[in-house]
Amino acid sequence: MNQSDFVSQTALLLAAHGERRQDARNEGVLRIARALSDRGLVPELAVGFVSGVPTIRDALNALGTRRILVYPLFVSSGYFTRDRLVQLLDEANDQYREIQVLPPLGLDPGLPDLVVGFAKQAARERGFAPQLSTVICLAHGSRRNSSSREATEQVVRGVEGRAAFRQVRIAFLEERPFLAEAAKAVSGPIVVVGLFSGEGMHGARDAPRLTAELGRSDIAFAGVIGSAAGVEELVARSVTEAILRDIHAQHCCNASCTGG
Repeated sequence: MNQSDFVSQTALLLAAHGERRQDARNEGVLRIARALSDRGLVPELAVGFVSGVPTIRDALNALGTRRILVYPLFVSSGYFTRDRLVQLLDEANDQYREIQVLPPLGLDPGLPDLVVGFAKQAARERGFAPQLSTVICLAHGSRRNSSSREATEQVVRGVEGRAAFRQVRIAFLEERPFLAEAAKAVSGPIVVVGLFSGEGMHGARDAPRLTAELGRSDIAFAGVIGSAAGVEELVARSVTEAILRDIHAQHCCNASCTGG
């Protein structure tokens, strides 16, 4: 089977947390879906939410192929990615289709470069020199599970390695250091990047509110990384690499079976 045939039998499901509230539009996820659909990456694409509509089951049922790649638009491999999403997929897969869950956005090797570009743009819009600015990556965090911290630390190490800013720091909503603590130790311009996958309560409300409450004119809130232009590039690359790996594995299996 060649690459074209393999792609024609593959669909993509973008899985995100979503919001249940009536005014939630989940526009960031839908924008990513439209951008990927315009590329013609795979013949079928659907969006499903853990909380909100369409549900994971509805999204899965909307796809007609038997092979589905799932890209989790989550910023860590925590409960929602590792447990809840997998549970919902298992419950919805009553047709016993082949489902492969890809690594989440937060563990994507291209995410640090996206954060760098996102923060640089925010710095320049505020008149800050990026090389003189500190980037604070603000994530959810958890006192009970280390996955959010570990994913954030991985991103921060990657951003630090690009040497584009004066320094890079971490802050969390639910564990220390909190944003006020991280910012207090910094002199000079600060760019806060929300390491959230969508415009939910934390990304759309908590992060900008906490930044504003610092009361400093030298701090800019860049926004939520899950809504940044370029996320679709990471998804497309991950999907393409998964397809190529599976084609290679099938060719190796066929060669082994035929003694070639």
